[in-house]
Amino acid sequence: MTVHFIGAGPGAPDLITVRGLNLIRAAPVVLYAGSLVPEAVIAEAGDGALVIDTAPLDLDTIIGHIAEADARGQDVARVHSGDPSLYGAVAEQTRRLDAMGIAWTITPGVPAFAAAAAALGREFTLPGIAQSVVLTRTAVRASSMPEGETLEAFARTGATLAIHLAINNLTEVRRRLEPILGPDAPVVVVYRVSWPDQQIIRGTLSTIRGQVKAAGITRTALILIGRVLDAEGFAESRLYASDHTHVLRPKQPVRSFAPREEEKS
Repeated sequence: MTVHFIGAGPGAPDLITVRGLNLIRAAPVVLYAGSLVPEAVIAEAGDGALVIDTAPLDLDTIIGHIAEADARGQDVARVHSGDPSLYGAVAEQTRRLDAMGIAWTITPGVPAFAAAAAALGREFTLPGIAQSVVLTRTAVRASSMPEGETLEAFARTGATLAIHLAINNLTEVRRRLEPILGPDAPVVVVYRVSWPDQQIIRGTLSTIRGQVKAAGITRTALILIGRVLDAEGFAESRLYASDHTHVLRPKQPVRSFAPREEEKS
C-alpha cells in the first residue's frame, strides 16, 4: 500500500501531470482538498473508488482515513492543489506516515506562480531587471513567519515577489514595501489562476488594495510585485547571442580560402 501525494496544478484540469492523473484513475481511495482541487480532476477516479473531500477535516481524521485504507491494502491518491512542495502541509502528513510505516510518493504539479506567469505572458526573470523569484507569504493565524524572512528583506534584493496567502493583508504589504520599492512599483493580483473565473488585476503598490477591494476578491489570489511586470527596455539574454559560445554551440574556426584561378587573373 502506498499513499501518492499529487499536485493537481493551479485549477485547470488539463494542467495536471499525466502521472498524477493516472494515479488518481488507479487509486481505490482518493482524498482531495475540495476547496481548491477542480471537480473535473476527481471525476477521473474509478467508479468504485472511495472519494473523500478533506477540506472540512483535521489532520487526525485525514490520517485515520489513510490508516483504514492501509488496513485494507488499498493505495491512496492524496490530491493537493498546485505543487505539494509549496504551502501544501504535506510534510506533517508524511511525518505521520513514516511513524506508521506507510510508504508514500510525491508527484509534482504546476505551481500557481508559473501558471500566473503564463497567464500574464511574462517572464519573471529578465536580464538586468531580476534574476530571482521569491515565493513567500505573510504571517496569518495559521502560521507565523520565521525570523529574518521579511517582505522588506526580500524586496531589497530586487527579486520578483510572488506572495501567497496574503490577499487580505494588502494594507500591510503596502506599508512594508512602499518605502523600499516606491508607490509606483508594479503589482499584479491573479485570482483563481487558470480557472474559468480567473481575474487579473494590474496596479501599483499605492492602488492595488482599492482595486482588489472593488473586485470583491478575498481569497485564492496570488500577489506579484516587481519591475519585470512592466519592463520593456530590458537587455537581451546572452544565451542566443551570435557571439556567445558553449558546449553545444562551440566557436567556429575562422576559415581562409585560397583564391581561385580566375580570381588571380
